[in-house]
Amino acid sequence: MAAISPIYSHARQRDALELARDGWRQRGILAVSPSDRRLSFSEREFIRELGERLYGSEGRGGAHGSRS
Repeated sequence: MAAISPIYSHARQRDALELARDGWRQRGILAVSPSDRRLSFSEREFIRELGERLYGSEGRGGAHGSRS
Protein backbone atom coordinates (compact mmCIF):
# COMPACT_ATOMS: atom_id res chain seq x y z
CA MET A 1 0.00 0.00 0.00
CA ALA A 2 1.32 3.45 -0.93
CA ALA A 3 2.15 5.97 1.77
CA ILE A 4 -0.13 8.98 2.13
CA SER A 5 1.43 12.20 0.92
CA PRO A 6 2.23 14.67 3.72
CA ILE A 7 0.19 17.23 1.79
CA TYR A 8 -2.97 15.24 2.52
CA SER A 9 -2.12 13.90 5.96
CA HIS A 10 -3.91 16.77 7.73
CA ALA A 11 -6.66 17.28 5.16
CA ARG A 12 -10.24 16.78 6.18
CA GLN A 13 -13.45 16.69 4.23
CA ARG A 14 -15.65 19.72 4.86
CA ASP A 15 -19.39 19.36 5.23
CA ALA A 16 -21.85 21.03 2.87
CA LEU A 17 -22.89 23.71 5.36
CA GLU A 18 -19.28 24.74 5.93
CA LEU A 19 -18.64 24.90 2.17
CA ALA A 20 -21.77 26.99 1.63
CA ARG A 21 -20.86 29.37 4.48
CA ASP A 22 -17.30 29.80 3.18
CA GLY A 23 -18.55 30.31 -0.37
CA TRP A 24 -20.75 33.17 0.81
CA ARG A 25 -18.20 34.79 3.10
CA GLN A 26 -15.21 34.49 0.77
CA ARG A 27 -16.71 34.72 -2.72
CA GLY A 28 -20.25 36.06 -2.40
CA ILE A 29 -21.67 32.78 -3.74
CA LEU A 30 -24.96 31.72 -2.19
CA ALA A 31 -25.76 28.00 -2.06
CA VAL A 32 -29.16 27.30 -0.54
CA SER A 33 -31.72 24.54 -0.86
CA PRO A 34 -35.36 25.44 -1.44
CA SER A 35 -36.17 22.85 1.24
CA ASP A 36 -34.01 24.51 3.94
CA ARG A 37 -36.35 24.73 6.96
CA ARG A 38 -34.40 27.68 8.38
CA LEU A 39 -36.18 29.78 5.74
CA SER A 40 -39.79 30.91 5.76
CA PHE A 41 -42.23 29.49 3.23
CA SER A 42 -42.03 32.65 1.09
CA GLU A 43 -38.21 32.60 1.16
CA ARG A 44 -38.14 28.91 0.10
CA GLU A 45 -40.61 29.66 -2.69
CA PHE A 46 -38.49 32.60 -3.87
CA ILE A 47 -35.38 30.37 -3.97
CA ARG A 48 -37.28 27.74 -5.98
CA GLU A 49 -38.56 30.34 -8.46
CA LEU A 50 -35.11 31.91 -8.83
CA GLY A 51 -33.49 28.52 -9.42
CA GLU A 52 -36.08 27.64 -12.06
CA ARG A 53 -35.61 30.99 -13.79
CA LEU A 54 -31.84 30.63 -13.91
CA TYR A 55 -31.46 26.87 -14.45
CA GLY A 56 -34.83 25.44 -15.49
CA SER A 57 -37.22 23.22 -13.56
CA GLU A 58 -35.99 20.58 -11.14
CA GLY A 59 -35.57 17.17 -12.72
CA ARG A 60 -34.69 18.52 -16.17
CA GLY A 61 -31.06 17.53 -15.90
CA GLY A 62 -29.78 21.02 -15.19
CA ALA A 63 -31.15 22.59 -18.37
CA HIS A 64 -30.70 26.34 -18.40
CA GLY A 65 -33.76 28.55 -18.44
CA SER A 66 -34.09 31.45 -20.84
CA ARG A 67 -31.82 34.40 -20.19
CA SER A 68 -34.02 37.34 -21.16
